Amino acid sequence: MTNPDRHKMSDLILTALAPAIWGSTYLVTTELLPAGYPLTVAFLRALPAGLLLLLLGGQLPKGRWWGRIMVLGALNFSIFWTLLFVAAYRLPGGVAATLGAAQPLIVVFLARLALGTAVRLVAVMAAIAGLAGVALLVLSPTAIALDPVGIVAGLGGALSMAAGTILTRKWQPKASLLTFTAWQLTAGGVLLLPLAFWFEPSLPPLTGRNIAGFAYLGLIGAAFTYFLWFRGIARLEPAGVATLGLFSPMTAVLLGWIVLGQGLGILQMLGMGIVLVSVWLSQRPAQLKNSLPAAAFWR
Repeated sequence: MTNPDRHKMSDLILTALAPAIWGSTYLVTTELLPAGYPLTVAFLRALPAGLLLLLLGGQLPKGRWWGRIMVLGALNFSIFWTLLFVAAYRLPGGVAATLGAAQPLIVVFLARLALGTAVRLVAVMAAIAGLAGVALLVLSPTAIALDPVGIVAGLGGALSMAAGTILTRKWQPKASLLTFTAWQLTAGGVLLLPLAFWFEPSLPPLTGRNIAGFAYLGLIGAAFTYFLWFRGIARLEPAGVATLGLFSPMTAVLLGWIVLGQGLGILQMLGMGIVLVSVWLSQRPAQLKNSLPAAAFWR
């Protein structure tokens, strides 16, 4: 394996670590945090982590970057997390995750529009396979009563995260990655604050378990993982990065099986296999001779 190959493999592993850790969010939230405060939890996950990284980075945005950071903070955190919670509350189990798995497919076409990236057949195939794999992982036979608002929220969340991924790649400031991550987390937390204050009651007195859960989600589930995620966006193809996000529902299912004793059937194992194939396909070299002209998709 040559040095470039080693570097790319290292980048892939580190980037994939982020969604793998995000897969523990459901377990931590349900087992360690008070129930019924999704926006407050999101706010406390983003803002303290962002401020901590900001203290370490020691640099504020300048000029037009204030506006850009607010846009990125909204897309990657406040809009995405809010719509994710709306979808989770209004849709049967697994449907929200399946809608969110459409993100890699959206990224393929947004990257063409915003970055001029070629639409590769292998990337489209990988995204569709990933969507099918997640559906097998999380959908239950009873997931048939679909709420229109929940569906719009689920697709809107996928679109928000996809747009955030593309713009994070497009807008690279002359600042360290640590600082760039701090800016986005802080902006996302600030935007979530009025939503949490307006729509949710105050938190009850926190226990030691609650504090441990918030610390984990902030330090590990936000500061550490988004540093790795934004690092990957800067170094890898957007479509390949987005497909790595499919590790999140896969990890959630595995943790549910290992920690909570939830079932793991043949269809779910098949879904995991398809997700792994999807991720492998998405990382195929761009030099493969199956790139398609943009006109094939935009006629």
